[in-house]
Amino acid sequence: MTPDGPFRSPTVVEAYAACEALTREAARNFSYGIRLLPVDKRAALSAVYAFARRLDDIGDGDLPVQEKAVRLAAARADITGLSASSSDPVLVALDDACRRFPIPVDVFCELIDGVEMDLRGVTYESFDDLVEYCRRVAGTIGRLSLGIFGTPAAHADAGAATVADELGIALQQTNILRDVREDLITGRIYLPRAELEKAGITLVLGPDGQLGGPPEALVEYLRSCAERADEWYGRGLKLLTMLDRRSAACCGAMAGIYLRLNRRIRTDPTPVLHQRLSLPGWEKAVVAARSLAGRPEVSAA
Repeated sequence: MTPDGPFRSPTVVEAYAACEALTREAARNFSYGIRLLPVDKRAALSAVYAFARRLDDIGDGDLPVQEKAVRLAAARADITGLSASSSDPVLVALDDACRRFPIPVDVFCELIDGVEMDLRGVTYESFDDLVEYCRRVAGTIGRLSLGIFGTPAAHADAGAATVADELGIALQQTNILRDVREDLITGRIYLPRAELEKAGITLVLGPDGQLGGPPEALVEYLRSCAERADEWYGRGLKLLTMLDRRSAACCGAMAGIYLRLNRRIRTDPTPVLHQRLSLPGWEKAVVAARSLAGRPEVSAA
């Protein structure tokens, strides 16, 4: 095979371009924040997103569970053996990003652990159990991103990684509340079993496709869950004070979109019973612009 053949390694520039293209296309919410970063950080975070997206696609895809497990094992091997000579542009970009920034690449293995929990159909007895799952699938993204954002030593010593973890857990709680109906359709229940039982709720889909169990009790329960998530935002958004202006704008834009969704669920969870809640593009752009201007969303009391 010649160097110009189909199996040649992509250049670093080509690899980053592929990751950024994927991010623009697939990262519906995160792309609004990523575009606020300087070029080098934007490229590195796109590489992190591209690999995380690959894991997510494996977990949520239509392949048999055994094939998913094989692919996750291959991804675990990829992340522990990054090389610039790979023919995979995502791995080439990620290898370069890890050379340029102190990205805790082993944290990807925690993320894979979380995806594997979905493969096993793990359910959650208590909220503490759910937090551990959220830490693996979303807190990890916070910690990986922090390696690119960077923090002054004083803030690192003050526990910036812990705060980034908490912000990721907040975002994942909103994801779960937003997607509770769609998750049930695919056979997944993330809400803690003990809490559902205490509230007298058995999640079901009615003949009209609306989520119930019964609806009145479910609405009040989802409202209380959103209130709890808001408390996690209150802790996690302290990360913005630990970052430089552009990194804070990026983080604030990404988190602000989810915080707005969380507030809407907290105010009125009813739409979640029959649809997947999302913000229109213009509103996401407003959140990003506010973050860039130094006026990010803040957690409500």
